[in-house]
Amino acid sequence: MASAVIERSKKKLPERLAQVRGDRSQRQFARELGVFQQNVNRYENGTTPHADFLITLALKENVSLDWLLIGKGKMKRSR
Repeated sequence: MASAVIERSKKKLPERLAQVRGDRSQRQFARELGVFQQNVNRYENGTTPHADFLITLALKENVSLDWLLIGKGKMKRSR
């Protein structure tokens, strides 16, 4: 049961990453986060992001890690 929930959450992560990126190109988004565009592409195509990327994304984009990783709560963190 728990592994099925984990797998469903992991499958939704690329969609949530693309939602955070919005209208920006992968290249522009990557540049703003200080990562390679290829990494953003891989993450949006299902590769599990590294913790450093997730933390940087959460801080620079003010995104809740709970929402990003498991879809719980609001997208934007309270300040």
